Amino acid sequence: MALVSEFLGQLTLSYGEEPEPKFPTVVPARDFDPCKDAARIETAIKTKGVDEQTVIDILTRRSNEQRREIGFEYERIAKKDLNSALKAALSGSLEALMLGLMKSTAHYDASELKASMKGLGTDEETLIEMVCSRNKDELAEIKRVYKDLFKKEVEKDIAGDTSGDFAKLLLALVQTKRDEPSNVVDYQKIDDDARALYEAGVKRKGTDVATWISIMSQRSVPHLQKVFDRYKSYSPYDIKESIRKEVKGDLEKSFLTLVECFENRQLYFANRLNDAMKSKGAKEKVVTRIMVSRCEIDLMKIRTEFKKHHKRSLYQTIAEHTKGDYQKALLSLCGGDD
Repeated sequence: MALVSEFLGQLTLSYGEEPEPKFPTVVPARDFDPCKDAARIETAIKTKGVDEQTVIDILTRRSNEQRREIGFEYERIAKKDLNSALKAALSGSLEALMLGLMKSTAHYDASELKASMKGLGTDEETLIEMVCSRNKDELAEIKRVYKDLFKKEVEKDIAGDTSGDFAKLLLALVQTKRDEPSNVVDYQKIDDDARALYEAGVKRKGTDVATWISIMSQRSVPHLQKVFDRYKSYSPYDIKESIRKEVKGDLEKSFLTLVECFENRQLYFANRLNDAMKSKGAKEKVVTRIMVSRCEIDLMKIRTEFKKHHKRSLYQTIAEHTKGDYQKALLSLCGGDD
């Protein structure tokens, strides 16, 4: 009996640390031969007019690990770097997509984060997406890679590029102080947090944003889901309506993104993809970023949510709103129709 309870005790302890399950559309290719792939890409690039189809077929159907090996072999065969060769051979959205696929997920995310803060003006929309939709482990990895790549702390760049409560929220999130999920439900704490959110917002004149930031950036996701549910017993509005009433601009967008990701992260990405493709002149940057950064993580689940909520498959929507080789590459990453 003692053994059993000890075993159960261990189960309880390790519960919170399990990584999220993955639902990729891009998985490692079987019978993988990096030399053969590298040679085929070299021939495709050298072909008059470039054989984009071969490049797409290979790079969108290999895992990141495998693409790295292809890059290594390519350099050996062609005596030049594959990224430079792709840059020279491709252009526009297809080029951005292929170069994105050559980076690891964290490297790609870190580069996108950096790009959103580079030069004049900040691309707040990208910044919000990158910081508010990534979980604690992803953010920790992005921070590490960011420092390696750009020799700067991501916090420093965010602080230099944003201000006010918006900056405070983003900085609180990248500090990755979020609690690990626990399998013990603390009803008292759920009630306290729900009441605190209500009293810091709807109940008073003006908003005590600091309280909102500390709860939303530090509590575990399962806990927050219960808090938002409990919140409805205090407030006449649900948490999203309360956010819309209390704050505006980038801060409002950030809080809403957080709540949407806490409730259903894959649905958040599905909605982003739908909006980006339906907007005038499809926002290809957004589409590329989500497809590249999620194809080895949860794109299969994003596809399911997309079909469920938008009554058309992601595959059909891509086919309708994009064109040319870029469309072919996206459809290949999508991994099939639903």
